[in-house]
Amino acid sequence: MFVYLDNSATTRQYDQVTLEMKQAMEDLYGNPSSLHSLGLASEKRVRAARQHLAESLGAREDEIIFTSCGTESDNTALYGIAHAKRREGKKIITSKVEHPAVLEACKVLEKEGYNIEYIGVDDKCRLDMNQLKAAIDDETILISIMAVNNETGTIMPIQEIAKMKGKAVFHTDAVQAYGKIDLKHTGADLISVSAHKIHGPKGMGALYVKKGINLPAYLVGGGQERHMRSGTENVPGIVGFDAACQIAIPNLNERVAKMAEVRDYLKRGIEDQIKDIKVNSPDDGAASVLNISFMGTRGEVLLHTLEQDNIFVSTGSACSSNKKGRSHVLAAMGLKDKEIEGAIRFSFSEANTIEEMDYVLDKVNAAVTRFRRLGSFR
Repeated sequence: MFVYLDNSATTRQYDQVTLEMKQAMEDLYGNPSSLHSLGLASEKRVRAARQHLAESLGAREDEIIFTSCGTESDNTALYGIAHAKRREGKKIITSKVEHPAVLEACKVLEKEGYNIEYIGVDDKCRLDMNQLKAAIDDETILISIMAVNNETGTIMPIQEIAKMKGKAVFHTDAVQAYGKIDLKHTGADLISVSAHKIHGPKGMGALYVKKGINLPAYLVGGGQERHMRSGTENVPGIVGFDAACQIAIPNLNERVAKMAEVRDYLKRGIEDQIKDIKVNSPDDGAASVLNISFMGTRGEVLLHTLEQDNIFVSTGSACSSNKKGRSHVLAAMGLKDKEIEGAIRFSFSEANTIEEMDYVLDKVNAAVTRFRRLGSFR
């Protein structure tokens, strides 16, 4: 059996996405900026995709900017607002558990003289709202808080944050939230999303920019994307993003219900069959993520052992896997080193089944039991 449980890192493209991208590569090769019929055909298809994505976010067509990925969307939002509002203040608020695309950008801005305040979380990765409220002042120009945490699935109260932001611009990294929770009426000024988290192509993202927000150009040149991101549009990628959006978003509730069913089944099975574990994900988190620490083991060893049985999981964020050190998310939650080292993230899609979870339970139980017996944790 083959079981893919690393959907928070990336997802398998829907077959329909691949077919439509192939057709776009063959037929829509005209430059969308060209005035002839081939160019106009490409431009029309890009506009339709922009409209569909806007509708999925409860936005207007002219509020959507296509990017190359969620990281670019995050960077565009943070650098753009920081530089546009530098005369109004130098304070930026974010959390300790953000994706590296936000945290690394904040480090760069810190070197430029901005004051970055990092809000803490509890043991289930829930944001300290009292600390956030106390941190917001007249100097605050930007608040960036993710919508769903990529390691634990914790859903952040972004609507509540939007109501308390004051004069600050509010950005949310919704890469893990898009296609998992409803993102309409969030109140956010800027929203980052990515195609490959919803069974679309890698190398495609988007940024919602609320009308009236002054966001400087990130890439300059030919003036594409409302002069905010110059460069010839990735038409096949945009078509693929659109195809994934039109499958995932209208079926959001059904998809989430399927993910919740397998997640809860796996969680109950692990709790019933394996002792000395710590469930790091909250019960009310996104249905797509389950993070569990297996004491007396090393997550990386478990990962590779499960891989031999064609089960694919992760130990945390794929974008942090090439960096040494423990998970900054689990550390911020107050977990001990042994709890962090034994952590595994299972992340689901609607394609996962109960039958697969029975197979995973059997193999996880066997792997954990064997390594504990061998005393692999030293």
